[in-house]
Amino acid sequence: MNKHLDDYNRMRDFSATPEPAVAEPDSVLSDRTIVEKKYGAEKPKSIKKAPAKARKEESPQLMGARKARLPEQLKPELATLVESAPSGEWSYEIKFDGYRVMARIDHGEVKLFTRNGHDWTHKLPGQAEALAALGLESAWLDGEMVVANEQGVPDFQALQNAFDSGRSASIVYYLFDLPYLNGVDLREVPVEERRAALATILKSNENPLLRFSDTFSESPEALLDSACKMQMEGLIGKRLGSPYLSRRTRDWIKLKCKRRQEFAVVGFTDPKGARSAFGALLLGLHDRDSGELRYAGKVGTGFNEATLKRLYKQLKPLQTRRPSVVNPPTGFEARGVHWLKPVLLAEVAFAEMTKDGSVRQAVFHGLREDKPAADITEERPTTVKTSATKRKTTPAAPSQVSLGQGKVRITHPDRVIDASSGTTKMQLAEYYASVAEWILPQLKDRPVALVRAPDGIAGELFFQKNAENLAIPGIITLDKDLTGQPIMIINNAKALIGAVQMSTVELHTWNATSVDLDKPDRFVLDLDPDPALPWKSMIEATRLTLTVLDELGLKAFLKTSGGKGIHLVVPLTRKHGWDEVKDFSHAIVSHMAKLLPDRFSAVSGPKNRVGRIFIDYLRNGLGATTVCAYAVRTREGLPVSVPIFREEVAELKGANQWNVHTVHERLAEVGDEPWADLKKTRQTITAEMRRRLGMKK
Repeated sequence: MNKHLDDYNRMRDFSATPEPAVAEPDSVLSDRTIVEKKYGAEKPKSIKKAPAKARKEESPQLMGARKARLPEQLKPELATLVESAPSGEWSYEIKFDGYRVMARIDHGEVKLFTRNGHDWTHKLPGQAEALAALGLESAWLDGEMVVANEQGVPDFQALQNAFDSGRSASIVYYLFDLPYLNGVDLREVPVEERRAALATILKSNENPLLRFSDTFSESPEALLDSACKMQMEGLIGKRLGSPYLSRRTRDWIKLKCKRRQEFAVVGFTDPKGARSAFGALLLGLHDRDSGELRYAGKVGTGFNEATLKRLYKQLKPLQTRRPSVVNPPTGFEARGVHWLKPVLLAEVAFAEMTKDGSVRQAVFHGLREDKPAADITEERPTTVKTSATKRKTTPAAPSQVSLGQGKVRITHPDRVIDASSGTTKMQLAEYYASVAEWILPQLKDRPVALVRAPDGIAGELFFQKNAENLAIPGIITLDKDLTGQPIMIINNAKALIGAVQMSTVELHTWNATSVDLDKPDRFVLDLDPDPALPWKSMIEATRLTLTVLDELGLKAFLKTSGGKGIHLVVPLTRKHGWDEVKDFSHAIVSHMAKLLPDRFSAVSGPKNRVGRIFIDYLRNGLGATTVCAYAVRTREGLPVSVPIFREEVAELKGANQWNVHTVHERLAEVGDEPWADLKKTRQTITAEMRRRLGMKK
């Protein structure tokens, strides 16, 4: 039989009950010897734990593997949409139409998490039991929960119906990666070796609820053509030699048969004819630049009677009088529309997007419950560099960071900045390059101070307010009489990475811009707690401070400090001078300390905040600074200061929740949405506000 037909039949029959042994993918056959030595050629269904000493002697280290404790949490690696398959060394798998789920195994205890960290173990008891039966001591596994339709093709609606009806026994868990196994962190191991290890583990699995996601040896063009003819969603490509990164990367790519993505559900229309419940769903997407939610057309096909009834029950409680989109349809198109709060997320396939941003020939595939609807934008394909990123055994130095236009040379790229995480100078530079689109708007035109760590964060730190003796390319220097010394401004990626090259870790900014340095355009309240206080005290303090600001009529935007506290940023129109703004922020702090003296202190110093939280208003004086949003802190683990929604405060686990290695997943999900309205906010300090705080006019 033609080999193309064989592979296509394997695709078509992917959901069939597996044979007792899972076929090992062609791309990892060369690694069979290594994998069998490390994990055992034949595994019984219940893998027995060998003595630690024996395992150490018999298990050669795979390149990049290291002993480590089982992580409490692990975010999945996400794929980037591309228009066509790049050249180079890649492996290709089916793109499953299901729910992404991470499995954590710890001495028989199995937990299943969605890509956003929600525990779904109770929804998938059979799959958890099957994973426990693998007999692994500890592991993190990555895969997709899938249900096939009558044609043997993944069906998202069928999956959703299985969850809704409690029929999880029909859900198959397709496993495709193994970031951690039995006390060994495999994230730095090349993807083909991680998958070979996973295939070996699943060899003896006879439970039909667990399957290995196979790779195909045909060309990606031929595979995609076959997948599309079979009404599959597409392919996932993985660059050989690449590590496992908990964020969206270009080492994992997705090729789709049709344009398909998530949309916010912003309304619905009345049913017509024989249709029941509703006619069509109105869709919305957030604008990439402004963050505004914009109307993106309707979807009226892809529903069956059961789906219509189930959806209608979810839609009715969300009805609202006003549209949530800034450009609602008008005239005949708006007739019979019921507007909704935009909290539901619909997966929709469509032929094309019109010039005005509306979908054509849209087909509904299901509601997503594993992703937030807060910041859904149009997914646009990108181009992936064709050069392979095979791991080098010895890193080259010096190295360079690419910035799209030009490069910055990084000397001593392997110098470890933080011993606790092993993060190097080069990795820090790559972090700042990757978040340039978010941090540069926060730095723009603001005087900046640098915290430099030439010997790493454990060594001596230098707080530098001017560029004297620092050869930073692209940096702007303003020689202003206002401060009596030159002022640095970082307005471009070249200067940003140049600062890292000069050993910068932290970036702190003024509360004014070069447009008018005499008048602040914001003030900051820094909640600085006694280190002995529990985190719940910080949550309560943040809520109380927000309540006071709300009563004054001032809108605040929040961010984690990256350390112990929370920063509340209050934008202002440029009207008042430094002294007026500082005095006003001092009055707020004094007011709160007077109302709740057992919780708040208006006086700085460790002695004055014992058992309390000092609300630092001193950052609002001329020349004072606050760590910039998205900047790294010189603390263990290199945490990052991250903007947050005020509704998220109660969910936070600490002010250092995100670091240079984990913040990308956060940005991929919400982008700059928490602060999207900051620059648009127009407010000022009024006489009435002063009166309420007991200030003299």
